[in-house]
Amino acid sequence: MKTRKAGMTWATACAGIVAAMAQSAALAGTAEVVATGLVNPKGIDQSPSGALYVAEAGNGGSDCTTVPGVCFGLTGAVSRVDPTGVQPAQRVVTGLPSVYSGSPRLAVGANDVSFSRYGAPTVVMGLGGDLALRGKLGPSASKLGKVLRMDLDENTTKPAADISAFEQANNPDHGTVDSNPYGIEAQPGEWAVADAGANALVRARANGKTSLLAVFPPQMVQAPGAPAGTLMPSQAVPTSVTKGPDGYYYVGTLTGFPFATGKANVWRVAPWGGPPELCASGFTTIVDVAFDPDGRLYVLEISSGLRTPVGPPPPPLKTPGKLKRVDRCGAPIETVYDNADSSAGVVLEYPGGVVIGLDGAAYVTNKTLSSGAGQVVRIPLDD
Repeated sequence: MKTRKAGMTWATACAGIVAAMAQSAALAGTAEVVATGLVNPKGIDQSPSGALYVAEAGNGGSDCTTVPGVCFGLTGAVSRVDPTGVQPAQRVVTGLPSVYSGSPRLAVGANDVSFSRYGAPTVVMGLGGDLALRGKLGPSASKLGKVLRMDLDENTTKPAADISAFEQANNPDHGTVDSNPYGIEAQPGEWAVADAGANALVRARANGKTSLLAVFPPQMVQAPGAPAGTLMPSQAVPTSVTKGPDGYYYVGTLTGFPFATGKANVWRVAPWGGPPELCASGFTTIVDVAFDPDGRLYVLEISSGLRTPVGPPPPPLKTPGKLKRVDRCGAPIETVYDNADSSAGVVLEYPGGVVIGLDGAAYVTNKTLSSGAGQVVRIPLDD
């Protein structure tokens, strides 16, 4: 869970939605690395006891023949991280399925973790395809595309809901059947899951039943390398979800190719579901969102757009990423941390997840596209 108790409501603030221009501000102190050696780290959350937990997608494996062009293994994990950086990161759940096509650093697996005040902690597993792909990979891949309950003492997981099966059965955006559960928010008795492949927010209940909360629409953007005014559709690609102080879900969208600058949005979704409301726009490649105790929303960008107009994957993105903030829906965007041009501090190189810690600092997973060089970075936040 990435929501801290807040003392203000956004319920009335969302009426005046605007596309805000980003503003630079000195809103953060000197960043420091508090954990290293992570393999493709993605989402991050803090437990009620104060420890940080990170989903590591892994780097696939040596089985590259079962499905041509796809490599599979059990290299995914969840690690516990000391927020002070004194103790090294420790893997508390191991052997999670991981799969890639093209490069190990693009592996899909454990994508996000979430803690609530009630029930077992959970990890959401990506897939990056349909149920046919999962089936071809064999029984060891059966946890892909699902919400898993974790037993951190016993190093075990148990399936709680099948998000990819919901996409296969319903295909709510009426596009190609594709599921990649990427972000999760735990609530008592249920979870909200952002399925990046399905362009949907899905509710999964503790009894295993799933239902649709919202579908996120594509938008028309400038086609790269084409004459001005030549437009192409760009998928929404929801990557992240958090519960706001007003009880609504807030969902960050990456936007698909061509990863247009300034076209990524944060959407507001009622807890009972329905059409999403635009909350804030003007971002680029959103990968995670989180609230602080004052009800301000922090938005993590994995990159600053395409590296070249038609740059080939993997990945056609420019680094570094940035951490930004909006005080309420429609408010101007403030840049909290951007160390792109500094010779000191920590550069956000493909960051993957953010949580606002109990100490008031932002904790960001960094170097997510790596096979062992991943980090957790602590960014002190100024008021």
